[in-house]
Amino acid sequence: MLYLPVMTENIDLITNPELNSLGIAKTPADTRVVVAMSGGVDSSVVAAMLKEQGYDVVGITLQLYDHGVAVQKKGACCAGQDIHDARSVAEAIDIPHYVLDYETRFQDSVMEDFADSYIRGETPIPCVRCNQEVKFKDLLATARDLKADILATGHYVQQKLSGSHAQMYRAVDDLKDQSYFLFATTQDQLDYLRFPLGGMEKDDVRLLAEKYGLQVADKPDSQDICFVPNGNYASIIERLRPGASEAGDIVHLDGETLGQHKGIIHYTIGQRKGIGIGGREPLYVVKLDAAKKHVIVGPKEALEVSEITLKEINWLGGPEIQEAGQEIQVKVRSTRPPVPATLFLTPDMQAARLELHIPEEGISPGQAAVFYAGDRVLGGGWITSGS
Repeated sequence: MLYLPVMTENIDLITNPELNSLGIAKTPADTRVVVAMSGGVDSSVVAAMLKEQGYDVVGITLQLYDHGVAVQKKGACCAGQDIHDARSVAEAIDIPHYVLDYETRFQDSVMEDFADSYIRGETPIPCVRCNQEVKFKDLLATARDLKADILATGHYVQQKLSGSHAQMYRAVDDLKDQSYFLFATTQDQLDYLRFPLGGMEKDDVRLLAEKYGLQVADKPDSQDICFVPNGNYASIIERLRPGASEAGDIVHLDGETLGQHKGIIHYTIGQRKGIGIGGREPLYVVKLDAAKKHVIVGPKEALEVSEITLKEINWLGGPEIQEAGQEIQVKVRSTRPPVPATLFLTPDMQAARLELHIPEEGISPGQAAVFYAGDRVLGGGWITSGS
């Protein structure tokens, strides 16, 4: 059997006879685990691995949106084929499996916010909102209703126990690390969750899928936002918010009007191609003014930001930050490495200001800034502005 315990600083989960490999003071057979099964290889391996270890495993798949147009689409999670795959895996490893209709909750909490965010000139991250408002809120509550001891997922992050609480760390596989997308996980949620794949490389996960004979062993990873077929997010916004594509001016930072656009929802901060103007030096989208319907452009150096303000802070870093600030590393995009910064939190820890030691480009309201101390995740917040 392959045992992958939660990493620990203060408790040895393997040698302590009172704890099983998931840190629960029960035998595996007496430990109920709900596994969030998306139909992909990662969550399928988690379910199969925990079943092999003798846990009482229950699989749950969420139907999050009307998947009629996406059934044949590869590279999107939670579509019709994915539900079918999750059900097939559950049958193959002989665990109970349930499909829950969360369409209304998903639209209210994620899709509506996605559309409104773009209309405000922001660049949202719906996967974070989905984890925050649906998977780690509603699904977690369902797991508790089922008397589960934990909820396990296929996310690539690690946990370490410090006293009675869990801490979040970056995954061993740096290319698959998903800590950026899980920054909004609260301490209570983190204590209940388990991420068995955080200490593994993706190639090894696929080898396990082959070992278990799972039909999804070679299934491609999800690449797109699950409810945005072919990456055409503007069409989703226009369907949810008819008339959202209102025309306006493309304006240079110096005030000159350079042309017209068909709606700010078609633009993002840092964009260079497809702006719709030519015959000048390379220009980038540096700001979106929703009130004036302006797409503001300028030279590349105008994208540099040294100070960022944040809202909706989730703090997992322990003691409150001192008034003088705290030195951290921060990721301002999921694809970028952490950079050094000084973090200043308000006394109520609901808002924050970041001073970047090295300016970053393309920072957009609606994106997340995630705080790190080495590999440990300290929390994060939503970007409201940068200068």
